[in-house]
Amino acid sequence: MREGAATIAAPVAFATGPDMNFYEPISGLIERIARALERLGPRPIDTPDFDSGDAFVWHADSEAFQPVREVNRLPLGLLKGIDAMRDTLLANTERFARGLPANNALLWGARGMGKTSLVKAVHGEVDGLKLVEIHREDISSLPRLLAHLREAPEHRFILFCDDLSFEARDTSLKAVLEGGIEGRPKNVLFYATSNRRHLMSREMVENERSTAINPSEAAEEKLSLSDRFGLWIGFHNCSQDEYLAMVRSYAEHYRLDASEDQLGREALEWARGRGSRSGRVAWQYIQDLAGRLGKPL
Repeated sequence: MREGAATIAAPVAFATGPDMNFYEPISGLIERIARALERLGPRPIDTPDFDSGDAFVWHADSEAFQPVREVNRLPLGLLKGIDAMRDTLLANTERFARGLPANNALLWGARGMGKTSLVKAVHGEVDGLKLVEIHREDISSLPRLLAHLREAPEHRFILFCDDLSFEARDTSLKAVLEGGIEGRPKNVLFYATSNRRHLMSREMVENERSTAINPSEAAEEKLSLSDRFGLWIGFHNCSQDEYLAMVRSYAEHYRLDASEDQLGREALEWARGRGSRSGRVAWQYIQDLAGRLGKPL
């Protein structure tokens, strides 16, 4: 028998137990080894089931979309003192839902004035959209997230990041907003909230300028990220009248038994204790009032 042919065709002996030996062709052994290696490798990612809900949270470590059974949001009509912002974001979202051109939006400005609440309320108002929340710590995983959404063209997604900042040297967000070879999928729109208009604190801007070889260009590169949002919606501190209107609206909606005088007096005292007036402060007062009245919200 020729040496080369005999080596290839010969059976191979191996044991599966202390007292068991049998022979198997090399091709069978290779197949068994390949299957064992597949089991040891990473499990394939399941195709997301976007029909299982209208809102999801992206988990970057497992590349999974966790359905949200009930979104924590208020009805759009309850958001007072932000009428112009509400109308702008709602119109943009409705155009996107109809398949028309729409802009990524940055909601920036005063704390507690309803930026996050507005995004969630608008999503609840417009039919046919999926809301996907990504935590700002996972921004670097955006390319993988977009790959999943791109493979579901039958759905349209609002990708939402709350309290976005640009503290890390990461450019993944630019691909979502404008850049990259593929660009943003046509079925995805990106909404973000931030307390800062340019996503960077003044200290960060000054630090970039002081440490870069070309200070002006270094700072401008970071600040240009906010310019990639086609829609800027600013939120400012509310007046006393707007604050009281929020309190009355909440009290009426939840049918809280309190007089106009009581609401005004207590709500203003509550705001003074916190040093600010905002939608968040108004809601916190309403929760306190409802608790004292023994009425669930």
